[in-house]
Amino acid sequence: MNKENFFINLFHSKYIGDDGAIVNNATKKKLIISSDSFFENIHFKRQWFTLYQIAQKAMLINISDAIVMNAKAKYAILNIAIPPNFTKKQLIELANGFKDTAKKYNIKIIGGDTISNTKLDISITLLSYAKKPIKRTGAKINDLVAYTNNLGEVKKDLDKLLNGKKIKPNSKFIMPKLHPKFFYQISQYISSALDISDGLFFELERLSKANQIGFEFFKHINKDIGCSGEEYEILFCFNQKYKNQILKIAKQHNIKINIIAKVTKGNYKCQCKPRHF
Repeated sequence: MNKENFFINLFHSKYIGDDGAIVNNATKKKLIISSDSFFENIHFKRQWFTLYQIAQKAMLINISDAIVMNAKAKYAILNIAIPPNFTKKQLIELANGFKDTAKKYNIKIIGGDTISNTKLDISITLLSYAKKPIKRTGAKINDLVAYTNNLGEVKKDLDKLLNGKKIKPNSKFIMPKLHPKFFYQISQYISSALDISDGLFFELERLSKANQIGFEFFKHINKDIGCSGEEYEILFCFNQKYKNQILKIAKQHNIKINIIAKVTKGNYKCQCKPRHF
């Protein structure tokens, strides 16, 4: 039983189902609200990261949701549970991680809440805007399915950390690599998209359920690749007639495109172990 899906489905709302909820407003742009959490001993162990890196990653995984909806984040609300033994120096380092990452993406931190807790838990809400949001729904029969760059390294690095080994400081597990300029440029050619947060196979199942589709895979995908979570690469579908335009833009941004399947009738079920619960 997928407890995460079961719990989410208990909330009957037209806004639930994408990386962010699209809220219509009076302007030409749509408001998109998204939220994600980053909890100690669930998503990370403190000995694996500096406090700066923890704050940085917490921001980046939220910004990733906005990017894949073709939105630009403008405001952030931080809710943070902080251990009472944190020093002023530690608090400054943590705050700088949030502030520097927000500044890089032109985001203003406008409020939130702080509480005392036995461990460091972070929840961030982003308010983003998009003229033309891209949703998980929209994939059509015969669309091609692709993802950016390489998958699998995050799982390898996580396994190293769990076994007491060290990983490189530029690992995607430490600092996800986002591709906003690339995605905004190809957005006109995309029919649906989402980021690979829970693993390629999990995201393919989400695409399948959202669009009532199946996939014809062009080659076998190893579980070490398909089940590797927290990659934050982009999974997207597009009409075959736009293939050359997308590949040309990817080359300009030095991004590898892996075309893995074609959309068909049917359904798809992920065989990886659940990442939540």
